[in-house]
Amino acid sequence: MYNRNPQSKQEKNSEELANKYMPAGNLGNMSSKFEQGFIVSHGKGSKIYDLSGNEYIDYLIGSGPMILGHANQAVVEAVQTQMEKGSTFFLNNESIIELAEEVCSAVPCAEMIRFTTSGTDATFQCLRVARAYTGKDKILKFEGGYHGSHDYALMSQVPTLNKEFPQPQPDSAGIPKVIAETVLIAPYNDIETTESIIKKEKDNIAAVIVEPVQRIISPAEGFLKQLRELTLKYDIPLIFDEVVTGFRLSYGGAQEYFGVVPDLASFGKIVGGGFPLAAVAGKKEIMEHYDGALHQGNSIPQTGTLNGNPIAAVAGLATLKQLKDPAAYSKLHETGIKLKKALADSMQQYEIEAQITGDNTVFDIVFTNKEIKNYRDLATGNSALLSKFNNLMLNQGILKPGNKLYMSLALTDEDIDRTINAFSYSASKLRD
Repeated sequence: MYNRNPQSKQEKNSEELANKYMPAGNLGNMSSKFEQGFIVSHGKGSKIYDLSGNEYIDYLIGSGPMILGHANQAVVEAVQTQMEKGSTFFLNNESIIELAEEVCSAVPCAEMIRFTTSGTDATFQCLRVARAYTGKDKILKFEGGYHGSHDYALMSQVPTLNKEFPQPQPDSAGIPKVIAETVLIAPYNDIETTESIIKKEKDNIAAVIVEPVQRIISPAEGFLKQLRELTLKYDIPLIFDEVVTGFRLSYGGAQEYFGVVPDLASFGKIVGGGFPLAAVAGKKEIMEHYDGALHQGNSIPQTGTLNGNPIAAVAGLATLKQLKDPAAYSKLHETGIKLKKALADSMQQYEIEAQITGDNTVFDIVFTNKEIKNYRDLATGNSALLSKFNNLMLNQGILKPGNKLYMSLALTDEDIDRTINAFSYSASKLRD
């Protein structure tokens, strides 16, 4: 049995400072709070540690980027070496060019690449370059799809109203009303409704953007292939948001894994090895709109102080080098398969209605008896029960985030056994 330490004075003080100086007392990244305060001290391998001295097996892993675990030796050494050479240049540098070559070699759609610093900016850049290329304004996205926090992304990401498709619902205050006029919403995994919207708006749509695996909802058989055929039929660029799936499902990302090649893709998380780095990559004829000399009057200026940062580049290269090991993805998928089965078995043992949904490498539990095909199915989940389960897991020394368990290569057999035992114990307490 794991005995979690009570909150220390140091952790309480840090929590008070966070509440004093930070809105809602947090970074904005996790809206649901655990019952006991939780401030990270450090991380190593598959574990993170809080200021009260508690150790947790980490299935958040920085929201995905730490696929090798925390403070991976090769990544740390690469960063330390680069630090001695300089931390940023605002210019082309050897490491970022090497990373550009590696990504373009690995990813099917990537003929050219432009770097930025966040997944939000990467998806925003995808939309902007698609508009420049097509000369059109509207974007079609899928209800519940997460593409960061820019104005276009924050449309029907977590809608509270079941609006008729394709009407969007803004998810945030501060978004100009005119933005809603340029965003169309379709239901994920529903190709018929999607086609009806595209057919009606084909002359106005600049791009269709989709998460190949939408949060924890896997694509239905043939959905991505049909979406690709549909966008080709109407000559509309298809964007894969691979900020999560890039270099996670396979080395070539979701497009290699599912065998469907988009026109553009956004990347982040793993590609920066835990540092602020992201990218938009795609077909040369589209990406060349970043070149003002080639597209005078129809080009995209894109400047960023830390774009192509060499420290992030070497961290990304050191991470990708390890992912090239043929055994890496086998281990990730095998770990996920084992944990998904154990989680499902625990719920079945205690007769708790739940669905385990998502990819082997990133998934979660939804407390519902409904099959999860789209956002509205996902919204039927019992959020109070999920919160209780997450707190039970945390008190067993397992950091299970609110909406995803990310697999990492740092997980050991002992970690997996501890997690499976925690699944069973937590399931047994859900009815208490």
